[in-house]
Amino acid sequence: MKVRAHIFISGRVQGVFFRSETKREAKKRSVGGWVRNLPDDRVEAVFEGEEKSVKELVDFCRRGPPGARVAGMDVLWENYTGEFRGFEIRHEYRF
Repeated sequence: MKVRAHIFISGRVQGVFFRSETKREAKKRSVGGWVRNLPDDRVEAVFEGEEKSVKELVDFCRRGPPGARVAGMDVLWENYTGEFRGFEIRHEYRF
């Protein structure tokens, strides 16, 4: 079954390669979506793919890469859309 997770991660998650490591982990699992830094020092991401792969990626984000200190994470399970052809790092925040 295909699923979609929209997550917000707080803690020491910027400046520790969180986005690039999340992209690497997503590509390894064939998960589509995106990740970006937010102006309030959190990281936001959307993942779509097979349920097992998306859940593994969510679990990765609960710990993050070496150097990260995840203080909290909100996970919103949304309807799968199939809109992504790959995984990207977004470099700007749009309101």
